[in-house]
Amino acid sequence: MTKRLRFLIILAVIVISGVFLYPTVNWYFFIPEEDKELAQSSRGQLRDYARSEARRAIGELQELAAAGEDAPLSREYSYLTELARQNYRLDDREVPDTWTAESVLAAFRSEQEAFDAIEDHYRGEIQELKDMRSRIIMLGLDLSGGVNVILEADEESLAERLGEQPTTAEVDEAVDLAMEILTNRIDRFGITEPQIREMEDNRISVEIPGDNDRERVNSFLMGKGSLNFHIVDDEATERLIQLQQENPGWDPEVDGVPDWIPAGSQVVPYVTQDEYGLDQFIRYIVIRTDVQENGLPGQHITEAQFARDPISNQPVVNFVLDREGGDQFSRLTRDNVGGSLAIVMDNRVRAYARIQEEIPTGQVRISGFNQAEAEDIATVLRTAALPIDLNIINQQSVGAQLGEQAIQAGLRAIALGFVLVILFMVAYYKGAGLLADLILLLNLFFITAILSVFNLTLTLTSIAGIILTVGMAVDANVIIFERIKEEYRLGKSPRASVEAGFQKAFWTIMDANVTTFIAAIFLSQLGTGPIQGFAVTLAVGIISSMFTALVVSRLIFDVSTEQFRRSKLSIGWGVR
Repeated sequence: MTKRLRFLIILAVIVISGVFLYPTVNWYFFIPEEDKELAQSSRGQLRDYARSEARRAIGELQELAAAGEDAPLSREYSYLTELARQNYRLDDREVPDTWTAESVLAAFRSEQEAFDAIEDHYRGEIQELKDMRSRIIMLGLDLSGGVNVILEADEESLAERLGEQPTTAEVDEAVDLAMEILTNRIDRFGITEPQIREMEDNRISVEIPGDNDRERVNSFLMGKGSLNFHIVDDEATERLIQLQQENPGWDPEVDGVPDWIPAGSQVVPYVTQDEYGLDQFIRYIVIRTDVQENGLPGQHITEAQFARDPISNQPVVNFVLDREGGDQFSRLTRDNVGGSLAIVMDNRVRAYARIQEEIPTGQVRISGFNQAEAEDIATVLRTAALPIDLNIINQQSVGAQLGEQAIQAGLRAIALGFVLVILFMVAYYKGAGLLADLILLLNLFFITAILSVFNLTLTLTSIAGIILTVGMAVDANVIIFERIKEEYRLGKSPRASVEAGFQKAFWTIMDANVTTFIAAIFLSQLGTGPIQGFAVTLAVGIISSMFTALVVSRLIFDVSTEQFRRSKLSIGWGVR
């Protein structure tokens, strides 16, 4: 490999590492704390923030416009002036030379349109921060504080639901689905960014950084959820819709259920997901709640998938019912052709559609939604209720203050180890020691970049792995330096000594690092939690140290001896 090619490879790796590391550096050193808190907020909190800021901005613009302020708007509203300019051009109006509050508001057809534009801006800002947060080195529970819960799947509860002893595959599928359900529930409770992973013996580990409220955590971990199919009382629903149009803000809990709602029926809210992924109330409808005649429990669903119609390419949701559910669904659709069927989850209608004909096979397709709605409905059908009971077998809380102390202690340990290694290398190997220190810095740079690009979680044991890597990183260079010194003492030229030293040290370095790397790989695959974090960090450190020692260090020595034609090597005391 030529020196030019090695240089280009090293330069490319440095540039790519810098790109990978930029989000982490930007997040931890340049993003204000209040913005970090917003990025870690739930979807509900994000919606409240965006709408609050939109109301504030609209109010401020209206006040400026009413006061007749002709001064240009501040840079805070530069995003709004760009959108206003587009609206002026679309309407074939003359674009103002100077943007004032009045001219900006005049670009929108209504106050609501301006409000929506401002809300979109603030939502987009926080979404960008959330995206950035997904590309950084995350702090583990032991560093950021929070709650760690170990759940165990109850196979007996699954056997009761299936009516027979479940197979291993059925248990695994139920546990996987339970993990998906837990993930989908979390934002509902204002808890974000959990780490949910499957463990041995049908156990699930849930780590929730930053939340020490055990009761609140238990509320979403242990909730069972409910899903049913119900026939919609179309006649009563039409009257109820008219009532809501005539009385905006009508609420059955406040105003009472009308007397003309038939017995055996229930008024429930119909909701869809808004742009934040949260339930958005549309209206109230009436469903028939007699499950035996007008409904079907969702526990009969065995499979649900999003798909597209092969002819129209429109989004559809396909789901399959077990035998009992298929028979009930066949009777339900046969008796209600022309009516509407509602999907009711946790006493809220998520979707409802017209029954065109009897569906006798237990394989059901529903349509009439956009892609996002269809995907959401498929998820709802799969994840409405836990398919297997989960029992808490261990729950621990970690304070955030302890995490801060651990981070500071880890950073001090890394800094102290780094300084001691630098001093030793310079004192013992002189000029070559300075080179080894440069390689060490580059090694740490590459390690953090790799951890960042894979969004790996930094824990106390991961910090221990980095500290160990600091000590091991110079090991390969020490071997190379000693080989070069041996050749140099034999009277060889600097160039010949460097070439022979690297050749003789290569397999020694490879053997030592490959065996350690194999052990780290096995630990990362077989270990869990802290052991896995340590193993991953160690494996990354080994790869990085080998690259810096065998490629970067070799290039610097070659350039020094060949291009600069150094007649002597500064590689230790007593070596001339």
